[in-house]
Amino acid sequence: MAKKHEPKTEKEWKENLTSDEYRILREKGTERPFSGKYLGNKEKGVYVCAGCGNELFSSDAKFDFGGWPSFRYLLSRDKIKLKQDRSRGMDRTEVICSNCGSHLGHMFDDGTPPTGQRFCINSASLRFKKSE
Repeated sequence: MAKKHEPKTEKEWKENLTSDEYRILREKGTERPFSGKYLGNKEKGVYVCAGCGNELFSSDAKFDFGGWPSFRYLLSRDKIKLKQDRSRGMDRTEVICSNCGSHLGHMFDDGTPPTGQRFCINSASLRFKKSE
């Protein structure tokens, strides 16, 4: 479990993230489809927030659905915040880390059972902790 996030300055964020991670996590960017390092990952483990280490998704919840890693459900609903996002002429739901406030991706209602939800998450917003 991640420690409660201590607020970072923009300088600290830039020092601790790659330019792509910063653009996605802090500026609400999106990585190019089919370019993320975790898209084809089939290993067992847990996906955590790249900004703070907050445990977000189990590999058991991951499924193939297009150009970004997709997950059926979260480890716990309190791990994220959801916010309506009407940017770029779209109506969607932004997924934000509840611990550090970083942008992770979006949630859509076109997923598979059991929830019908699809958490479409940028690889650059994640780190993967392989099961031992």
